Amino acid sequence: MRISTTSCLCPFLVCLCFIQRCYGASHHVPAKVPSKNQTKLANGETEVHHRPKRGWIWNQFFVLEEHMGPDAQYVGKLHSNSDKGDGSVRYILSGEGAGTIFIIDEVTGDIHATKSLDRERKTHYVLHAQALDRNTEEALEPKSEFIIKVQDINDNAPKFPDGPFVASVPEMSEVGTSVFQVTATDADDPTYGNSARIVYSILQGQPYFSVDPKTGIIRTALANMDREAREHYAVVIQAKDMAGQVGGLSGSTTINITLTDVNDNPPKFPQKNYQLYVPESAQVGKPVGKIKANDEDAGINAEIKYSIINSEGANMFSITTDRDTREGIISLKKPLNYERKKTYTLHIEGMNTHIDPRFSYLGSFKDTATLKITVGDVDEPPVFSMDYYIMDVYENAHIGTEVGAVTVDWMRYFSIEEDSGVVRTTQPLDREDMPWHNITVMASEVDNPSLLSHVPVTVQVLDVNDNPPEIAADEEVIVCESSRPGQVIQTVTAVDKDDFANGQRFSFALPSQLPVNPNFTLKDNEDSTASIIARRRRFNHLTQELYELPIVVWDGGEPSLSGTSTLTLRVCPCQRHGRIRTCQGEAFLSSAGLSTGALIAILLCIVILLAIVVLFITLRRSKKEPLIISEEDIRENVVTYDDEGGGEEDTEAFDIIALRNPAAAEELKFRRDVRPEVRQHCGPPRGRRSPSVELDVVDVHEFIKQRLVEADMDTSVPPYDSLQTYAYEGQGSPTGSISSLDSPGTHSEQDYNYLDDWGPEFQKLAELYGEADSDVTT
Repeated sequence: MRISTTSCLCPFLVCLCFIQRCYGASHHVPAKVPSKNQTKLANGETEVHHRPKRGWIWNQFFVLEEHMGPDAQYVGKLHSNSDKGDGSVRYILSGEGAGTIFIIDEVTGDIHATKSLDRERKTHYVLHAQALDRNTEEALEPKSEFIIKVQDINDNAPKFPDGPFVASVPEMSEVGTSVFQVTATDADDPTYGNSARIVYSILQGQPYFSVDPKTGIIRTALANMDREAREHYAVVIQAKDMAGQVGGLSGSTTINITLTDVNDNPPKFPQKNYQLYVPESAQVGKPVGKIKANDEDAGINAEIKYSIINSEGANMFSITTDRDTREGIISLKKPLNYERKKTYTLHIEGMNTHIDPRFSYLGSFKDTATLKITVGDVDEPPVFSMDYYIMDVYENAHIGTEVGAVTVDWMRYFSIEEDSGVVRTTQPLDREDMPWHNITVMASEVDNPSLLSHVPVTVQVLDVNDNPPEIAADEEVIVCESSRPGQVIQTVTAVDKDDFANGQRFSFALPSQLPVNPNFTLKDNEDSTASIIARRRRFNHLTQELYELPIVVWDGGEPSLSGTSTLTLRVCPCQRHGRIRTCQGEAFLSSAGLSTGALIAILLCIVILLAIVVLFITLRRSKKEPLIISEEDIRENVVTYDDEGGGEEDTEAFDIIALRNPAAAEELKFRRDVRPEVRQHCGPPRGRRSPSVELDVVDVHEFIKQRLVEADMDTSVPPYDSLQTYAYEGQGSPTGSISSLDSPGTHSEQDYNYLDDWGPEFQKLAELYGEADSDVTT
């Protein structure tokens, strides 16, 4: 009915539009005032400008979708100004759906839709209209374009394209915790009416969950939901269009929500006391029983770690967790002995390995139980006191030496006493041949031989020093012809088959019973190595190619053993490749195709050239420049003699009295090659005045001038200027001088015997002065 009503209204509106436009065009009354299309001329007449009028009179067309009536649905009417109603205008329609979906009456211009349209498939159609003269087929109006829109109706319900959904939320979550969000889609036009306006509501899942009507977010609505009480929930959500009003279309989906586990349940043993029977023959390391605590949680929240918390049980038993069954597996750590202890009490604790601190208020997440183990008596074979035996015996031990206590040895080296289990050797042992012996000892009961026990025994042969050391000479010892005295030829080491716990220590020497070797000597480096050193130079392989050098080496054992090894030393020319020296082969010389004479001539030429070069360099270095190059190049020179005297005892270096008294100096001249006569003075030295005071005062300046004249007139001096410097300090003080320069040839007569009374600190000084006095007297 709605579709029919709408189809009837549209033509009516279009007709009203047409009537209004036609009425305005037919009842036009010109006004006195010129219109916009008129121009008033100068003579008072009016000129009319004819403007082309609009050719088409129509409105935008609409058509309802899903029309189910028996007749074609009226869409609208086309009309042209050229149409006088006499049938002379023919209307033509082209474009999308023209002739199939949309048809037009060529005379009236009425447009009808012949098929039911779906807006969700196509929202509008673009067509073209044209008016032609029926008689001439000429276009009365240009072709124009118009649109026919398909008007939407609410014919599509909301849908959930990806449903149903699966979601999860932790148990014990707070109210309002977000779980999941659903989104529905509606194919209707969201811009027209409320056909696509969706509202969400919950149909199933209350009071546990709620949904936001606008966003579709599902939240928890009940606090403390326990997974252990209920784990799965099916929530049905509805989406309704038309904003949820009556008559709107709806769609629904299901969300399967699962509560995930949290650790909110501690482990619990079903009972507090358990009993277990274990025979004393139980093997160590094997399981003897199991125990289990229950935990209502799942996954890692239910994992339990078991432990034995009392020392009595922990010393004899151990407990581990089976990850698949979550059981505590009890195993034996030590052998049980019914005769020694018949019962054991174990306190076992089971505790969660992953604890959630949010639920700590629920208490400790662990539980304890008591397990009483009863040991059963078993008729068992004899048991060795150890699981494994290691015995030591020295090599070369006497036959019958006791090795240890424990069974029959089927090896040929040992025997065992049946009753005591004492193991003995049957033949000498050699550690260098076989350091270890593995045997098996068996024990059986006398009354029941079928009850057997086996134990492995390993006998270690200990080392004694029974092998002398020897020189390790893996390579040939090469002596270069160019070796110098004191040069290290090679460093040698020693080897010993014996085993030294703290490392091998060797010492080396040449045999003492042999004469001194004139060619080589040996140096012990005190680090278990020795160096062969050349004692002479100029070895020649043509004269003697091979030398033999015996070396004695001692080990550090108790007692110490020694061995003599003879090394062969080969003399040859050497080529140096880093630190490695190798002999040159004779074939190397002949490979070049040169004879011996030609090679000697080449070497002789090289030696002569080298001698010339050395001589030239020597002459250049020995050539000295002359002091005066030419007579014209005479330069002033200052010659300085830095001649330092020999101290106070040097009486021949320089006589300073010549400066103080030139007249007396002439008289005191003496030969430098003859020692002056020593004159002794008597009387107290303290009363004697200095000679400088006794000399007459002379003019030093006159003395210097005299020496200058002598120097100028002396023909024996070098032919260039020289500078002689004289220093005069002035006359001495009345107290005299303490210097020995003022009293040459004299000695002090002071008595130094009082130094003996000053103590041992001055004893050495007294001896020195005493010796000096004795020399003077002599």
